[in-house]
Amino acid sequence: QDMTEKELLKMELDQLKKEVKNERQMVSKTGKEIKEYIESMAGEDPLLKGIPEDKNPFKEKGGCTIS
Repeated sequence: QDMTEKELLKMELDQLKKEVKNERQMVSKTGKEIKEYIESMAGEDPLLKGIPEDKNPFKEKGGCTIS
């Protein structure tokens, strides 16, 4: 895109104004919460427990035969 330097700086300023409003928390607190959430949801994670064959959308529907 052909944006002037002024337009780029305005976009950056607008983004910084949005970011400064974000509530900040200590990593020591949020890291513990994230770890607890991940561990509590591990039983439902398809990457950890796998997908049942009957619900797998990528399972081959059938084979092909060459005659």
